[in-house]
Amino acid sequence: MIKDFDIWNKLKTKLDSKPTPPSFKEKEIWWCSLGINIGHEENGKNQLFNRPVLVIRKFNKHIFLGIPLTTKIKYNKFYFNFVFKGNNQCAMLSQIRVWDSKRLANKIGEISMQELGLLKKEIRKMI
Repeated sequence: MIKDFDIWNKLKTKLDSKPTPPSFKEKEIWWCSLGINIGHEENGKNQLFNRPVLVIRKFNKHIFLGIPLTTKIKYNKFYFNFVFKGNNQCAMLSQIRVWDSKRLANKIGEISMQELGLLKKEIRKMI
């Protein structure tokens, strides 16, 4: 697959100029513009290069630690499976990273504190 980094760079320039990032909190799932990335780093999809991301830790109103989600279920130590709004989801633990809140587009919903606690436990085991 040939990646068109120029298209992503144009969108990234627009995202960077957003005047006010959205208000968000831990345990929320958002559509997030991940972009086109290098090698095997997770990419976003469609014209906004986005995918669902779960906010794991909010550092301030601009920066958060998040994990991209997928509906492709895998069973190993690098994935955490859960159900969200009646659908199976998989958090890609190996793709955890820090993002700027300007990448956030629309809130999808949130998981329970109990589910977030289980996820954090799996992250600690992985690390």
